[in-house]
Amino acid sequence: MKETTLCYLEKDNKYLMLHRTRKKNDFNEGKWIGVGGKFEEGETADQCVCREVLEETGIRMNSLRKRAVIDFVSDTFPDEIMHLYTCDDFEKVCEPVDDEGDLQWIDKERILDLPLWEGDVIFLKMLLEDRDFFRLRLQYHEYDLIDWELK
Repeated sequence: MKETTLCYLEKDNKYLMLHRTRKKNDFNEGKWIGVGGKFEEGETADQCVCREVLEETGIRMNSLRKRAVIDFVSDTFPDEIMHLYTCDDFEKVCEPVDDEGDLQWIDKERILDLPLWEGDVIFLKMLLEDRDFFRLRLQYHEYDLIDWELK
C-alpha cells in the first residue's frame, strides 16, 4: 500500500491549488488538487509533505496542521493512505523544482466549482467547515467514487 501526503496552503481566504496539466500519463490530468506526493524511503508524513510542498511550490512551511488520514480503496488502482494537511504560516524561499501544472490561489468559495475528484469534494467540504481531525475511507471503482465512510 502506498502512502502519500496532500496539503492546502491558505492565505487571504484562498487555497493554493495545482491544476494538473503538464505531467505525462497523469492520473490527475485536468484535475485541481492540493500539493503533495509519495513518501520517500524512511520519511514521516510531516517530512514528506514539507519536502513535496517545497519541491512543487518553492514554499517552506513554518507550521502545518494535520487534518485527516484518508484511505483510498480501489478495484482498479493500488490502495493508498493519504495524510491531509493545511498550512497558513509559510514563506517562498526558492523556485519550484517540479512542474506538474499551474499553481493558482483560488477563493475558498469557488473551490468546489473546479474539476475535482468526487472524493476530494467530500474532504474539502470538511476542511472548509474547519472540522477537527477526521479519518475518511473513499472507495472507487475505476475513476468513480462508489462509497465513502467517515470513521
